[in-house]
Amino acid sequence: MAVNFGKIVVGIYVEIKRSDGRIHQAMVTSLNEDNESVTVEWIENGDTKGKEIDLECIFSLNPDVGPEEEISLSPVTPPPPTPSSVKVNKIPKNRRTIAPGRSEIPSRDNRVGSTRGRPAQQQQPESAPPPPVQQPSQPTQSQTQSQLTQQQQNAARRKSNCVKEVEKLQEKRERRRIQQQELREKRAQEIDTTIPNYEILQMIRDFRASLDYRPLTTTDLIEEHRICVCVRKRPLNKKELTVKDLDVITIPSKDVVMVHEPKQKVDLTRYLENQTFRFDYAFDDSTTNEMVYRFTARPLVETIFDRGMATCFAYGQTGSGKTHTMGGDFSGKNQDCSKGIYALAARDVFLMLKKPNYKKLDLQVYATFFEIYSGKVFDLLNRKAKLRVLEDGKQQVQVVGLQEREVRCTEDVLKLIEIGNSCRTSGQTSANAHSSRSHAVFQIILRRKGKMHGKFSLIDLAGNERGADTSSADRQTRLEGAEINKSLLALKECIRALGRNKPHTPFRASKLTQVLRDSFIGENSRTCMIATISPGMASCENTLNTLRYANRVKELTVDPNAVTEGVRPNVNAINQLDIMDEEWDLGNSPQRDDLKLLCEQNEEEVSPQLFTFHEAVSQLVEMEEQVLEDHRAVFQESIRWLEDEKVLLEMTEEVDYDVDSYSSQLEQILDQKIEILIELRDKVRSFRSALQEEEQASKQINPKRPRAL
Repeated sequence: MAVNFGKIVVGIYVEIKRSDGRIHQAMVTSLNEDNESVTVEWIENGDTKGKEIDLECIFSLNPDVGPEEEISLSPVTPPPPTPSSVKVNKIPKNRRTIAPGRSEIPSRDNRVGSTRGRPAQQQQPESAPPPPVQQPSQPTQSQTQSQLTQQQQNAARRKSNCVKEVEKLQEKRERRRIQQQELREKRAQEIDTTIPNYEILQMIRDFRASLDYRPLTTTDLIEEHRICVCVRKRPLNKKELTVKDLDVITIPSKDVVMVHEPKQKVDLTRYLENQTFRFDYAFDDSTTNEMVYRFTARPLVETIFDRGMATCFAYGQTGSGKTHTMGGDFSGKNQDCSKGIYALAARDVFLMLKKPNYKKLDLQVYATFFEIYSGKVFDLLNRKAKLRVLEDGKQQVQVVGLQEREVRCTEDVLKLIEIGNSCRTSGQTSANAHSSRSHAVFQIILRRKGKMHGKFSLIDLAGNERGADTSSADRQTRLEGAEINKSLLALKECIRALGRNKPHTPFRASKLTQVLRDSFIGENSRTCMIATISPGMASCENTLNTLRYANRVKELTVDPNAVTEGVRPNVNAINQLDIMDEEWDLGNSPQRDDLKLLCEQNEEEVSPQLFTFHEAVSQLVEMEEQVLEDHRAVFQESIRWLEDEKVLLEMTEEVDYDVDSYSSQLEQILDQKIEILIELRDKVRSFRSALQEEEQASKQINPKRPRAL
C-alpha cells in the first residue's frame, strides 16, 4: 500500500521538534517511502543542517498537512479538493549556501497552500445537507468500523524498525524484572532477612553449594615436612552470633582455604571476591585439638628423640584460637590444659620414653615456661622473674636464670602449664578484652647425663594485629607493637634460612628468635606453623593478613636447594640508621647487623621509617638494661658506703679520734659517690634523650601505618 504523505511535498516548510525540546521550522527536501519518513533541512548559525523525521512526528506538530480522513460520499457531498489546488512556495536550488531572509520564510498560515483553498474546505461540511432519514444506519456503522481498522493498520505500519526494537527491549526488561522479583521473594522466604548482610550470606551459600567438599579425616596420610604450614578455622563465638556476623571462611578440602571477601562496585552493587589459599593442611571449625595435634606437632615428637630440635608455634590475630589450640579447651574462663598441644606433646614424650629403643638411653625430661614481652624475658615458673639473654663464646644463647623443672609424668606438665598461664601478660585491645600481648614459650627438654639430647619448643605467639600499633600515642603500646612486628619478621626470615639452607640465620634481630636460635640451626631441625583464623566478616582483613603471612612462609620453603643471591639493600633505611649511629654514638653489633638484614630482605613490606623506628626501639631496650644494671650497682655500692660511713661516725664518738683520718676517709667516700652518681646521671640523661628520639621516629611513620603481618 502506498504511503500517504498527506499534503507534504518537497519544498514546503514544516515545524519540527529538536532533541533538546526546541520547535522551529525546516524545509522538506525528500520523501522516504521505505521507512515512512521525510528528510528536512534548516540553517543554523550559517550552517545547513538536516535530519530524518518520522511522519507521525510531522503530523503531530503540523496537523494541517496531515492526510484527510476518508468520509462517506453522498450524492450531495462535493469531492475533496485535489492536490493540484495546493500551492507550494519554492526555494532556490542553492539552499545549502544562502540563508533565506526573515521576510522570505512563509508564515504558518500560508506555508501549505493558498488561502483560497482553505475556506472551501471549511465550508464543505457546512454546505453538505444531512443524510436522508430513510437511509438505513447499518452501512454507516460498518463503514466507520472499516475506517478505524484502516487507521490502526496505518499507524502500526508507520512504526519504524528502531521503535519496534525499543519496544521489544522494554518487554524483555519487564519480564526480567518480574523474574528477579520472584527470585528475591523466593530467597527471602528461605533466609532470615533480619540478618544485616543477608544478601552476602545468600551469595556465600550459593557459592558453597557448587563446591565438592573433601575435608581432612583421620584416615589421611601424615606427610613428612621439614617446615609444615597449616591453617585452623575456629567456629563463630557467642559475641559474633549475637551480632549475627557472617562466616566468610570455607574449607572445601584438606589443604585449601577460601575467603569470601565482600566488595562493592562503583554503582554500590555488592559482590564477593573469593580468594583461595593452599597449605599443607587445613582444619575446619569442627576439628578437635587432638586432630590438629595428630597432623602438626605429633610428627615432631620423634625428632627430639633423634637428637633434633622441633618448634611448633600458633600464629594469628587475638581471639582466633591460638591459646585454645596450644593451651587447651576453655569452658568460660577456666581452661582444660589436658586437651592442648602442650599436654598432648608431653603425653607422647612419656609414651616414647617407654619404648625399648629409647628406654635404654636413660633420658630425663625437663620443662621450662617463659614469656617474651616488649623485648624482655620473664620466667613464668619463678614468679615472673626477669631474665637476661646472653650469647657465650661458642655463640650459644643462654637464658640466664631460667628454671628447668624436672617432670616425670603428664600431670606434672599440666601443673606447670597452669602456673604459667596464670602469670601471662594480658591487656585490652579492640579484638579481645583479655588478649595476650606476649609470646609464651613452653619447652620440653630431653637430657642425657646432664647434656641436652633434644628440645621441643611450643610457642603461643602474641596477637599479630598488635604489630600495627607502632604509631600509637602511648609509648608502651608503641614498644609492644614494634617488638611484636619485628619478632614476626625475624621469625619469617629464620624459617626462610632454615628452609633454604642459608649460611646465616638472622636470629639476633629479636628476642624471640634469639632464644629459639638452636631450633633454626642444624640439619635435624623441624618447624610447624599453625595459623589460626577467625571466620567472622568483621575479622576479614586480619584473617587475610594471617593467611598472607602463612602463605609467604610456605612459599619461602618451595625451593630448599636454591642458591641464595644477594638482595639489593634498602639504601634509604640503612643511611638513616647510620645517621642515628652518629647521633647516639653507638657502635655496630650483631643485633644491628641482623636488623639491617631484615631491612634489606623486606623492603617491599616495611618502610625505611619503620625500620628506623625498630632500630630506635632496640637501642632503647639496650640502654634501659644498661641503666638498670648501673642503678643496681650504685645501690649495692651505696650499702657499702653506708657501712663505711657508720664506721666513721662510730670513730668520732671516741674522745681522742684522729680528725685527719676521719676527714680524709669521708672525702674519699664522697668523691666515689660523686663520680659514680654523675656517671649514672649522664647515662640517665642519654636514656631520656633516646626516649625523645624514639618518639620522633614514631611520628615519622604516623602518616602511613605499618601493615600488620
